[in-house]
Amino acid sequence: MRRYPPIGDHGLIGDLRTAALISSEGVLDWFCAPRFDSPSLFASLLDHHRGGHFTVTEDAPGTVTRQLYLADTAVLVTRFMTEEGVGEVIDFMPLGEAEAPADRHRIVRIMRVTRGTVRFRIDCRPAFDYARAPHHLTLTPGTAHFAGPDLAVFLQVTDAVRLAGDGPGVRGEAVLDQGRTAAAVLTVCHDPASAPPEPLTEQEVRHAFSATYAYWHRWLRRSRYRGRWQQAVNRSAITLKLMTYAPTGAPVAAVTMGLPERIGGERNWDYRYTWVRDASLSVKALIDLGLEEEADAFRHWLGARVPGRDTVTGEPLQIMYRVDGDHRLDEQVLDHLEGYRGSAPVRLGNGAAEQLQLDIYGEAVFALTHAPDVAQIAGYDGWLNLSALLDWLAGSWDRPDEGIWETRGGRRDFTYSRLMCWAAFDRGIRLAHELARPADVPAWTAARDAIFRQIVERGYSSRRQAFVQYLDGDVLDASLLLMPILGFLSPKDRRWLSTLDAIEADLVSDSLVHRYDPRESPDGLRGDEGTFSLCTFFYVSALARAGRLPMARYAFDKMLTYANHVGLFAEEIGPTGEQLGNFPQAFTHLALITAALALDEELDRAEG
Repeated sequence: MRRYPPIGDHGLIGDLRTAALISSEGVLDWFCAPRFDSPSLFASLLDHHRGGHFTVTEDAPGTVTRQLYLADTAVLVTRFMTEEGVGEVIDFMPLGEAEAPADRHRIVRIMRVTRGTVRFRIDCRPAFDYARAPHHLTLTPGTAHFAGPDLAVFLQVTDAVRLAGDGPGVRGEAVLDQGRTAAAVLTVCHDPASAPPEPLTEQEVRHAFSATYAYWHRWLRRSRYRGRWQQAVNRSAITLKLMTYAPTGAPVAAVTMGLPERIGGERNWDYRYTWVRDASLSVKALIDLGLEEEADAFRHWLGARVPGRDTVTGEPLQIMYRVDGDHRLDEQVLDHLEGYRGSAPVRLGNGAAEQLQLDIYGEAVFALTHAPDVAQIAGYDGWLNLSALLDWLAGSWDRPDEGIWETRGGRRDFTYSRLMCWAAFDRGIRLAHELARPADVPAWTAARDAIFRQIVERGYSSRRQAFVQYLDGDVLDASLLLMPILGFLSPKDRRWLSTLDAIEADLVSDSLVHRYDPRESPDGLRGDEGTFSLCTFFYVSALARAGRLPMARYAFDKMLTYANHVGLFAEEIGPTGEQLGNFPQAFTHLALITAALALDEELDRAEG
């Protein structure tokens, strides 16, 4: 077991309430329960010794490993190839007919041999509550019971596996010949007094596998995408589904916390929450794929946030929430954890929840109104809430804020924030006319026009020949790649094309895109960061819409080579192509889908 595998050296499994990361060595090194934002049960990814892990592996000298997904599913296969034999570990969390009751979660790990003989090793060492809480181990034939303060955890194995206690954990092994299988199933129960599950049978394991396999194929058939990048788009869609909390429809930004944007640096955030911005911008991509059920679920979740001011800021919306809508995300440091490869501090919660980011109102309006039949979905009450939000924004948009990148160096008049406020009024005005709804359209129109003039007159630098990060400044910012996509300017407007040229010159490196240059625009944090994968896909979309199709296609195809071995992306790409930041990153996968759709559309138009 490597001390810290690369961030990108993982596959993702989940049950639409929580998720786990499994390395290509078969080490489950990140898992929180019962929800994405719950305390960790396994977190060796953040502390090799204390964090806890669940390993099912074959570690003979010279073993070669490969990891893949079964096509169009979230069933992960890790293969171990030795001179004596070839074995596989098949990992998944049951869905479909095999889905566990809502008060428990299961991780199924099937061991199988396809050639020769393989010795599998099992090592399960949970560490409750971010490795802060002790637990009690009870071992009976075929079952290990880990009793924690808030959860009951059971590890069950089939007959071919023998378990033995090893301090606070258990070890075991299974020696299997060709054609034989064994299984280890971890069950996490919300009630710490839960009784052990029924004894595990191979028939039950086979049924769970078949039902989960069928679930993912059935779900993916709903996608309408038939474009040029089917495999990448399908994998991104499945990943986004895995990162959505089914009871509320709220997607998390990432399933991890504390993974660094720079190894050894301090930019280590907790991303296991729902950002209004990230999730809102997903709606159009989901609808374009035909996944309207997921888009509607998030709209209902977001709509429930709009009427009140139950936030720590006192504003109508907070920039992020827990998956159940709770607004409390107090940030603290887990200083007992060493951090990924020594990248400390490890932060729990997210203090950026208290920031003012005015762009979220444009993204929220976009999400709430981007539907085939807004009037039917939202109804009159929904319109009243939306119009009240825009009435408030009409008197509140012209303020400095922390901006899309959540800088901690003070507030500025960020151009992107103004752009999204413009988009909010533009969309609201159109809907008021289309639906013949009562609204203060004159005030909204005045605000929209004032924002437009302000951006063009003060958000554009004559010296840089580009729209810039903040008003009256000269710093470039990749977030403005969304400007033509939102319809603020034509993608072939001269000001926009010169902006695109400036971004290419200053922020693009071999098709990879930086958010901004922190040397020109200090963000209150030490160190630098990698290129932002989200921005790279925005760049592809902007190139495509500007008619620069050869460049767009080449940049997109190159970007796909930076995906990890199973098609997943973290937040950033480092100088030598490594994945950095929390993993996988939902926003990146949404931007991939958007870029693929834009490229397909423009290529079809050019070829037709």
